[in-house]
This record gives sequence, C-alpha cells and structure tokens, in this order.
Amino acid sequence: MKKDKIAIIGLGYVGLPLARLFATKFSVVGFDINTDRISELMSGVDTTLEVDSQTLQSVLVSEDSDSNGLFCTNQLDEIKDCNYYIITVPTPVDKNNRPILTPLINASETVGAVLKKGDIVIYESTVYPGATEEDCVPVLEKASGLKFNTDFYAGYSPERINPGDKEHTVEKILKVTSGSTTEVGLKVDNLYKSVITAGTHLAPTIKVAEASKVIENSQRDINIAFVNELAKIFNILDINTHDVLKAAGTKWNFLAFKPGLVGGHCIGVDPYYLAQKAQENGYHPEIILAGRRLNDGMGDYVASEIVKCMIKKNIPVNRSKILVLGITFKENCPDVRNTKVVDLVNALKDYGANITIHDPWANEEEVNLEYGLKSSKSLPNEKFDAIVLTVSHSKFNELDFLSLKNKNAIIYDVKSFIDKNIVDGTL
Repeated sequence: MKKDKIAIIGLGYVGLPLARLFATKFSVVGFDINTDRISELMSGVDTTLEVDSQTLQSVLVSEDSDSNGLFCTNQLDEIKDCNYYIITVPTPVDKNNRPILTPLINASETVGAVLKKGDIVIYESTVYPGATEEDCVPVLEKASGLKFNTDFYAGYSPERINPGDKEHTVEKILKVTSGSTTEVGLKVDNLYKSVITAGTHLAPTIKVAEASKVIENSQRDINIAFVNELAKIFNILDINTHDVLKAAGTKWNFLAFKPGLVGGHCIGVDPYYLAQKAQENGYHPEIILAGRRLNDGMGDYVASEIVKCMIKKNIPVNRSKILVLGITFKENCPDVRNTKVVDLVNALKDYGANITIHDPWANEEEVNLEYGLKSSKSLPNEKFDAIVLTVSHSKFNELDFLSLKNKNAIIYDVKSFIDKNIVDGTL
C-alpha cells in the first residue's frame, strides 16, 4: 500500500506549523501562491516566527519525494501525487463584517484541479457550519469532475493555532476532527492522531466540528465584551478595573478575562461567520452581535479616554505628539491581521494628534501596506505629549517610560502593564 502523502495549501500562521509537524512522519508538500514566501521557507526562514529556523531546516527537503520531509512550492504539478489535501487559508471579513470566502473557494479550485479518486480534502479554515459541504465541496466537484463521497471525500479539523504562543504549540493542542462519512472520519482522526500528542476528538459530523470552532472564539469575544463594559462602568465610578478582577478572581469558578482591544484573525472575526449563518436562516443573534459592537467600539472609547486625560492636564490635543507602543494584535508576535490598535490610531488622528508608532515585533512594510501607517522597530529619540501602551510586548519592560515624556505629558496604559504609580489612565 502506498504511503500517505500530504499537501498543505496555505503556509501562513496555521499551515506552516502543521506542515512542519506532519513532515516528521510523512512526505509533505507545502503549497502557497506567494513566491516570496516559498523562497524564504525553502531557505529555512519563517518571518511569522511560528517555526524557528533550526526546526524548519530539520524537516526541509530540496525536492519533492515520497520520503518524510517538507518541500515547499507554488507549482500545482508538485501536489498532484498527494492523497490528503489540507486547506489552511485565511477566512477574513470585509469592511461590512461579511465573511469573505474567496481564499477558500480559490484554494478549493486549486485542489480540485489535481483531485483524484480516493483523495480526502480536509479544511482547517474557520467557517460557519455548513460551509465545507455547501460552499467548498461543489467547487471541488466542478473543478475535478468527480463525485463527492463516491470518488473523493472531505473532512474538517478546525485550526487551534495561537500565534506567538511557544507553549501551546500545534501538537500540544487537542484536535477536533471529522469526516464526510464514518470511515473517512476515522481516517482523518487517525491521520491527526499520528502527530498530535495532546490527542484528538472525533466529532460526529463536519457541521458539528465547524460549529465547535466558531463558538470557541465567539464565547471568548462575548466574555471580553462583558469585561470591556465593566471597564467603562468602573471608569465612571473611579474604580480600577484590574483591581476588581483580581479580587473577583479569588473565587474558584470566576473566568479570568481582561479588557482590551479585541483584534486578530479569530476572536474579532469568527463571531461574524456564525452571525451570518444565523441570519441567513432567519435568526438575528442578539448577544453575539452586541458583543461584537462593543468590542469593535473600544478603539474610539480608548481614544476619548486618552484625550480626557490630556485635557485634564491642559495638554492641547490638536497637533500634539502621541507615541503609540504596539501595533500588532497581541503581545510578543508579529501578527498585525485585524489589529484594533489601528482603530485607536485613526481616532486619535481625528482629534488632530500626530501619531508615532513603535513596535519591535511588527513588520514595517506590512503595516504600511495593510493600513497605510508608518511603524518603526526603533524607539524614536524624542519626547511626547502622550505615551499610549497598547500591546504588552515583553520588550517594553526595558523601556524608561518617563524619559519619553515632555515636561507636561500623560501615560495611558491599555493593558495595565506599566507601573500604575506613573500612569495617568488605564482601561
């Protein structure tokens, strides 16, 4: 019997760690349409910093073969010999928060072009329940000319990558699996079980697996929205939110969530996928969308609080110089996808402030290309009217915040990261 060979479609934050892991036990071909990405990976460099150079180089092979290892390519012909195709492309939302399935559909067309009898296509991208079988499978059928569950099969195993987390790596996170038939479900489960040391959970259907993923982050989103609302209330009451949460956290079943700017490719996006599907079926999800509205408005809220702090110190806001520390969506990670710091920056600009962004992790070109903003990895050699910490990068522990201040200036800490004795305001 021929040994299983795996193609990973999309080599970003999700696809690359998975490809690296599978390559320790299988022949893996990583496919991505980004030529520069392929070149850097084949040279042993991962600019997302999810896989270190030594670990990546330990599995790389110079050419496609049936031996264990990872070969990366943008050539369609080089994935045609695989019998498992795992799709890990992004699933964002548009400016109106409607799901964008274009990358998923394009990836399905790509796989469909090389699909053979007996092949299994597994989706890891976050989608609403039903998307795999209702939106993606018809594309595979059309592109391949094959019949679903007769000639080829499908599975769904939601990604659970946490960018920047070096403790909860892909093999250490329990994996939900599923298949389009009972037999295929077992095959998909066994495939992942062979490399996921944390184990797997075989869901009864693909829709159940899809739903389980989309509610994970919706649940977190709602809980953070609740804490963000508490922060607004306690601010009015002149109570420190983090002191309250610390006290409440002494109870064994209190859930430890903190206020903040909720961005990223999961929490800030996934609830809209579930809401879209609910609305298509005649139900208006009130709690999910209320949580999203509150979290989406936090950038404007924090900006207004910063301006209030400045006014109280008689600091003119118009033409003021404000230093924003952090542009990524989370700490100790270069990922700037859907970062809500941008909302804060744009709101402060609307007040007439001049913004300087410093982030030692963020790719400067990516920030400029994605948001039209200038970010620097180097700390500017000047003083500011306001210093705003938005991301708790560990590197910011080294900063002398007071040395960055003008004589009359404020420090606002979104993350309660800085010594509260020198802070003028916090979320």
